[in-house]
Amino acid sequence: MASYRLLSYEKKGQSCPGILVAGSVFDMQLEMGLHAPSLTPYNSVDAILANWDSAKTLLTKISENPGSKATPLDRVTLNQPINNPGAIYCAAANYYDHAKEMGTDVNKKEIQPYFFIKSSSVIVGSGENIRLPANYSKKFDWEIEIAAVVGRETMDISEADALSCLAGYTIINDLSARDQHLREDWPFGTDWFEHKSFETSAPMGPWITPAEEIDNVQSLPTRTWINEEIKQDSNSAQMIFTVAEQISHLSRQLTLKPGDVIATGTCAGVGAFTNTFLKAGDHIRMEVEGLGVLENMVTERN
Repeated sequence: MASYRLLSYEKKGQSCPGILVAGSVFDMQLEMGLHAPSLTPYNSVDAILANWDSAKTLLTKISENPGSKATPLDRVTLNQPINNPGAIYCAAANYYDHAKEMGTDVNKKEIQPYFFIKSSSVIVGSGENIRLPANYSKKFDWEIEIAAVVGRETMDISEADALSCLAGYTIINDLSARDQHLREDWPFGTDWFEHKSFETSAPMGPWITPAEEIDNVQSLPTRTWINEEIKQDSNSAQMIFTVAEQISHLSRQLTLKPGDVIATGTCAGVGAFTNTFLKAGDHIRMEVEGLGVLENMVTERN
């Protein structure tokens, strides 16, 4: 099977689905005209994910013999890989090294996974600017995360079978406004919505790597650079709850839908514990082995 990546890219002012093979991007709709002319072409990656079981076979066929005009990757403007996921489920404090830098001793036998939801309206793609909302926070922080992308409707799945529901993986930067986390005006104490969901707070990309191309998602090096200075340098082996455990846990609560994204937690090295925060002009580079590189410049939204 040929290796490929599923992506969204800019074409004539529209976001279009594409398939990356050997450094070149091929238009998914054109390829469907060649390989599956009887099918209505998928107009987005979201549509591909909604029909993943059948689309997966077609993607493999295309990757082995693409027939349309190839465009070199460096001549393509990437968009966010998924336009409108139904949900972004985010695991909190799910790396042992991150828990340690927070001063927390974790006994996995005594806890369950902890999730919050991030708005899907705040996604931006690799290469797009992060536009920090002015006068909202003084402590914008970065968090590299492996994001699992659901490809099959799933309810009450076992840990042993959990990864079978995935289409693939991408990278997400779970940006945080650290000074918006605690609330004194309400008795609840914390506010995950204001902490995590604000303008452009979910950079995602650069593409979706098919799940079967990742031999072991629990053994992937993860690194973040801010202005060429490495800040996070860890491995997904540090996860407290594995990707499979997270999927199984969520699926006992609700039905996971195609296109849903599960951000599986960040490692040590966030800015909060060195009192270092993002500012306009910063360049963020995040890399997960096998998943690519997510890059964004930081600007300020007026």
